[in-house]
Amino acid sequence: MASNASHMLEAALEQMDDIIAGKSFCFIIRTSIQTLPSPVVDPALKTLQLTEALRAVLEGKWSKEEQVSLRKQVPRDTANVILKWLERDEVSTSLALDSPYDIGNIQNPIKEKGLCLLQSVSVLTDQVEAQGSKISDLESSLVAHQHKLNSTEEMLQQELLHRTSLESQKLSLMGEVSYLKLKLADMEGKQSHGAERQHKAEGLLKELRILKDKVEHLEDQKLQYERKLKATKLCHRVCSCPYRLRRTQSGGLQAADPDAGQFRRGGLRATAGPRLTRTPESYDSSRDMNVPFSQWTKEQVCGWLEDYGLGQYVSLSRQWVENGQTLLSASPQDFEKEMGMKNPLHRKKLQLAMKAFTTKVIEKSSELDYIWVTRWLDDIGLPQYKDQFHEARVDGRMIQYLTVNDLLTLKVTSQLHHLSIKCAIHVLHANKFNPHCLRRRPGEEKQPSPSEVVQWSNHRVMEWLRAVDLAEFAPNLRGSGVHGGLIILEPRFSSETLALLLNIPPQKTLLRRHLATAFSALVGTQATQEKREYGNATGHVPLTTTAKVKPRKLGFTQFSHLRKRKPDDSADYICPIDSGALTVNGVSRLPSAALRGLSPLFDRQAERREPIGIKVDANGPKE
Repeated sequence: MASNASHMLEAALEQMDDIIAGKSFCFIIRTSIQTLPSPVVDPALKTLQLTEALRAVLEGKWSKEEQVSLRKQVPRDTANVILKWLERDEVSTSLALDSPYDIGNIQNPIKEKGLCLLQSVSVLTDQVEAQGSKISDLESSLVAHQHKLNSTEEMLQQELLHRTSLESQKLSLMGEVSYLKLKLADMEGKQSHGAERQHKAEGLLKELRILKDKVEHLEDQKLQYERKLKATKLCHRVCSCPYRLRRTQSGGLQAADPDAGQFRRGGLRATAGPRLTRTPESYDSSRDMNVPFSQWTKEQVCGWLEDYGLGQYVSLSRQWVENGQTLLSASPQDFEKEMGMKNPLHRKKLQLAMKAFTTKVIEKSSELDYIWVTRWLDDIGLPQYKDQFHEARVDGRMIQYLTVNDLLTLKVTSQLHHLSIKCAIHVLHANKFNPHCLRRRPGEEKQPSPSEVVQWSNHRVMEWLRAVDLAEFAPNLRGSGVHGGLIILEPRFSSETLALLLNIPPQKTLLRRHLATAFSALVGTQATQEKREYGNATGHVPLTTTAKVKPRKLGFTQFSHLRKRKPDDSADYICPIDSGALTVNGVSRLPSAALRGLSPLFDRQAERREPIGIKVDANGPKE
């Protein structure tokens, strides 16, 4: 339908175009006037009919899309001609002059067309107003929806902010929960450790009560023996009186002498009991040292083992040991087999003691027991190894002959902690194993010298940090192994190492610079220069807190050296006794002038260190 109407409209428009252009209009009018006395077809009427047909077609029930497509099919020239024709008034004038017909016949269709146009205009106006009202309604609804959208966006932003705050709170709570879990685990560990210590303390209290009971029993026996002794002395006095001897001739008093002799013999037998039940406190070591160890009895050897901290092996030792010579001639394999001594450090402790008895040399380090070693670990800043050292019964003599493998057996794997123990043993050598050589509290010195700093304990170094306005980082040195000997004697220990141990962030350059200045003032100018030169040397490996010490792996070519090695070979000692120079990572390094005088190991080239021990003869001690 749309295609037929479009073709009709196109044909009508072409005819109107020709009529309006005057091509056939005037020709038709003139020919009709000349040939016909009265017009058969009126061109104007035809034009009006075509325009009415055009209006009828345009006012048909077409959609806007169809009208637009139809309008696009009309040629532009035709549309321009029609528009010009509608705008001109000359057509009507020429028609009025040329046409012999009544003008009223032409004006009626025009009026009707005008009325139709007015009606269409009014209809279009109503439609425009309706569309305007709809547009205003849509705009108001758009404003309302925009307002709702803005409010929804605000609510969304608030919800996002609330959610982010909840997530941050959740993260903080998770951090607190993890911290509380760690704290709970730490507290549980402390509680278990405290329970173990309490159990040990209860055991010690029980032993103390038993010892007190034994002491009271011995005191009671002593009182009884004193009463009997007084009675015996009184009897002797009575027997020694002249008038008593002259008064009686009976053998009663003479028979009293055998009783007295029996009492003395019984007294001697009674004194054997306390020796069997004696405690370590009642053991007189000086008395036993007058007798060679090879001549000690089984009970003396067992009592010495109890005093030496190896009381857990006494029960098996009673079954195996006959006298002191049994231990002197035994090997470490015999200790393990006969005494059940599985711990290699216990075997080494006993072997060193047997060596001291054989060489008859009393070393200063032997005066330091394993209880002192635990306090010494606190002083050098390594309290975390106290349990291992206590279980291994490490005493001063073992500290002197400590090896790298011994430290690995004691679960000391950190390279920094190895160096800390090494430098601490250097300080003990320098002070002849004086148990009170380390300084725990600050003194009156304003500017301490390196020879004084080398004797600082871990707590004294922390006090120095507080004095140089670094108190907030001082607690980080607990358990680090930093003491004065490590600061002075270790060439790789610098201010950067100390800053790393104190957990000072690298971005805090002012704090690190302040620490470096204070560190240089503490160790001295010469030591600072030598530390810097050692750090700039080729092949230098900086000291870190994460470096581990691994056990040395022996190849097949090194087993021959094991067969040739002597028992007293000190190549593997962590602090070699007869070393003439400080050895760091297998590289010999001569000590500086600033460090000489601090340790006997640094002064071997100038003069020999005086001997540590005292020779002991069989008749008595001799210097």
